[in-house]
Amino acid sequence: MTRAVLSLGSNLGDRIAHLRAVVDDMADVLVAASPVYETAPWGGIEQPDFLNAVIVVDDPGTDAWGWLRRGQRLEQAAHRVREQRWGPRTLDVDVVAVTADGADVISDDPELVLPHPGTSERATVLVPWLDVDPGAVLAGRGPVRTLLDALPAGEIADVRRRDDLPLVVGSDAR
Repeated sequence: MTRAVLSLGSNLGDRIAHLRAVVDDMADVLVAASPVYETAPWGGIEQPDFLNAVIVVDDPGTDAWGWLRRGQRLEQAAHRVREQRWGPRTLDVDVVAVTADGADVISDDPELVLPHPGTSERATVLVPWLDVDPGAVLAGRGPVRTLLDALPAGEIADVRRRDDLPLVVGSDAR
């Protein structure tokens, strides 16, 4: 069994449609989808606010590289352009963490660093991750709840839940 935690983000175009396209594409392997959150951009570049969510997917035939390639394919389908680091984007699909047969997958390959760098400092990932897995643990860093509790209160407050934008249409988003 290979399970992955994927972080989704969009701040250009029809933001919710971009996120829903990922869920639709992953419907055959989707285990859980968080509520959608609206967040200020990260990285110090002037740009529109993001919609963010986390999904958990599971497929015994997909390894960490397979999740990365599938996410990249979805980014390309959304016409993602990589012009500026931390810049605006139609769709961002990050492979946050992967487990294979119950063991954490660790990678220091520059194309696929696992767990995803910066996850432990990003409320935009930690908050929705806890929605779908309250007992989540980030490999090498500890419980996601502890990581979130260590962040400044202002960063957590900037992650605003958008119940009016369900990620999974016709569902309670879980």
